[in-house]
Amino acid sequence: MAFFRIRSFFVLPLIATAGAMLAAQPGPRERPLFDGKTTNGWRGFKKPAFPEHGWVVQDGWLKRLATNHEDSRGAGDIITVDTFDNFDLQFEWRISPGSNSGVKYLVTEDRSGPIAHEYQIIDDARHADAKIGPQRATAALYDVIPAPANKPLKPAGEINAGRILVNGLHVEHWLNGVKVLAYELESDALKAAKAKSKFKDEPGWGTKLKGHILLQDHGDEVAFRNIRIRELPPSAGTKE
Repeated sequence: MAFFRIRSFFVLPLIATAGAMLAAQPGPRERPLFDGKTTNGWRGFKKPAFPEHGWVVQDGWLKRLATNHEDSRGAGDIITVDTFDNFDLQFEWRISPGSNSGVKYLVTEDRSGPIAHEYQIIDDARHADAKIGPQRATAALYDVIPAPANKPLKPAGEINAGRILVNGLHVEHWLNGVKVLAYELESDALKAAKAKSKFKDEPGWGTKLKGHILLQDHGDEVAFRNIRIRELPPSAGTKE
């Protein structure tokens, strides 16, 4: 009996240690893209540095000042320094009444402009572009795939939460904890939707590629915070 008691004394800690080691195995790492205090990790689109005017860090928000602000000149779109392939991006935003902006992904600087896939952010109730159709309303894949009319959107001036998931060819847009649309890159369905959009003649749009995250300057006041990303395992077929 003494033998078995001694054996149990040594075996149980080993099992517990192995369990702890398994539990400690790191999963896909989530990290902030905005630290709430600086513009580290961001720069202007096709520019080596962050814009000197137009974008400010204010009370934990990364904010684009409206064009009528005295320090709003020369802003422009801003992008992450890093590029991403498969990821789970989450962010909060607050847009002023009547304003328009967006979060773009799969962004490459090889094109003449920041033409990419866009999670639309806009004042659905007031902005004229949103009234063109649901494909240009908040959380839509801009001008291509609409978000549903019953999406859980809070009005301009209040804080909304967005999420963009890109996993292989599969993409999802989320709004305030609800998935509002999903599509497959390079699919026949996406190609058909593209053919009816402003991107119909844009080569490469709809292709899976590794790219930057972009916050859009549309001349209106918009602010972002809690921008964080979890990079997912690599997939085959991604173009650099």
